[in-house]
Amino acid sequence: MALALVPVAGCSSTGDSDDTEALAVPTPAPQAAAICRALHKELPDAVNGLKRGTAEPASDYTAVWGDPAVQLRCGVPRPEAMGSKTDSAEVDGVEWLPEKRDDGYRFTTVLRRAYVEVTVPKKYSPEINPLVDLARAVEKTVPKGVA
Repeated sequence: MALALVPVAGCSSTGDSDDTEALAVPTPAPQAAAICRALHKELPDAVNGLKRGTAEPASDYTAVWGDPAVQLRCGVPRPEAMGSKTDSAEVDGVEWLPEKRDDGYRFTTVLRRAYVEVTVPKKYSPEINPLVDLARAVEKTVPKGVA
């Protein structure tokens, strides 16, 4: 696993991800929606040793593993925390913006054509570990670029 911190260039905010416990289904733009559907087909059956479950509500833009769930949402808005002096963590070729939360971390892809958000409960510390299992699917289906 490769891990590096690099600065991330940013623009103005377009909104933030849902911080509630319910898994809100994103409403991505058409280009991001196509990317998210492709990602959904490539997601692994297990992440960090946790079996994949069924997200409620079921959607091609969401996925969950374990209980408490590691949650993935694809096609989310650009995070407010993403700015010109933000550090990202690189995991196996995919850069993520880490955001500390009360119960773990939220990671959002950086420099990809769609924003993919992964929320990892602190129970699974170190919280970055699930990203190793997700990197291949993201690298394969979410093209590099700016969303």
